[in-house]
Amino acid sequence: MARVLVTGANGFVGRMVCATLPPAGHEVRAAVRSPKRLDGASAGEVGEVVAVGSIGPETDWRAALSGVDVVVHLAGRVHVLKETLKDPRAEFHRVNVLGTERLARAAAEMGVKRMVHVSSIGVNGISTHNRAFTEADEPVPHNHYAISKWEAEKALRRVADETGLDVVILRPPLVYGPGVKANFLRLMHLVNRRLPLPLGSVDNRRSLIYVGNLADAVAACISDPRAAGELFLLSDGDDVSTPGLLKFIASALHKPAVLLPFPPGLLRAAGRLTGQPSMVEPLLDSLTLDGGRIHTTLGWRPPYTMTDGLRETARWYERTGNGHAP
Repeated sequence: MARVLVTGANGFVGRMVCATLPPAGHEVRAAVRSPKRLDGASAGEVGEVVAVGSIGPETDWRAALSGVDVVVHLAGRVHVLKETLKDPRAEFHRVNVLGTERLARAAAEMGVKRMVHVSSIGVNGISTHNRAFTEADEPVPHNHYAISKWEAEKALRRVADETGLDVVILRPPLVYGPGVKANFLRLMHLVNRRLPLPLGSVDNRRSLIYVGNLADAVAACISDPRAAGELFLLSDGDDVSTPGLLKFIASALHKPAVLLPFPPGLLRAAGRLTGQPSMVEPLLDSLTLDGGRIHTTLGWRPPYTMTDGLRETARWYERTGNGHAP
């Protein structure tokens, strides 16, 4: 059994990780920003909740790290749809790079053995053409968020070289499941309202990962000695087109998928004209990854299929009143 500090424990992925680790034999200490009760079903699973404040180069991690064997680092600044900062790249760097390095160095000083860092497939790039991303690819991060995740990975490698801290890095694609927000939840709203969507002519492939599969992979990386120093790309293993995903969602919600044929080129042009290419292009482009390395190295396989994951997501959506917190 390991005593595990989970940062970002109140987040979408953090809640699932906190719920997954105790049945796997680990004791969880949940790190949250403010001193409040841990949200969600995972609240009853954690042994302790500790407030660490804002994450950055000055964060004091000593109390949170005392007696900890492994750190699972999920907290950070994520995509912001309506950015208000004048210099968002600086803030991404402060939180995701300097804050992560600060945590890693503090962990090494406190005798932590391993740090499992959840990064992003955006480090590899924004889309794939003809072949899936692998761990051997040269990183091509495409926005402030992805750049900060790549810089954080490099900072962790430096800390590992200098201190001996064992660092494991995971790069998931889009994560979905109960509690999902942003674009995936918007798609669910559109399907649930039976709105016609001009995506019937899209011919792409996307890798996704169910939050339960991501949490299970994190659990596998906590104690397996074969994960030492590794980088793993993760997915459900079931790549899907955008129309296929919408049909899966519709089926899980017991609704029809109303997909209209429309030239993807015109959709791209509409995205550029409206200043929303970042919302349109992921629906049209392919982004696939090869998750074989974690299979061969650790023998890990996703415990849930995409159908399982979407069914659980739909149950949550319906139970909470279309994705609203109960």
